Amino acid sequence: MIGAVSYFATMTEAPFVDTLMKLGMGKGPALTLLLTGPGLSLPNWIAISRVFGFKKAVVYVITIIILGTLVGWFFGNFIL
Repeated sequence: MIGAVSYFATMTEAPFVDTLMKLGMGKGPALTLLLTGPGLSLPNWIAISRVFGFKKAVVYVITIIILGTLVGWFFGNFIL
């Protein structure tokens, strides 16, 4: 959920996630943050809503949250 409320400029999320991992963050949640952070920032929400409409923007956000969480969970539990 951090990725949904935070804004990461291009290529700034990698050092941020690296620091969080050094502080003990797992690799699954780190992957989830990297996948969802850029796509779920507030500026992207606004742009998507203006281009595709509010309903499609809500579907997009929910889809990104669910898929990002599932991929991070799967990666954290089964890959590493």
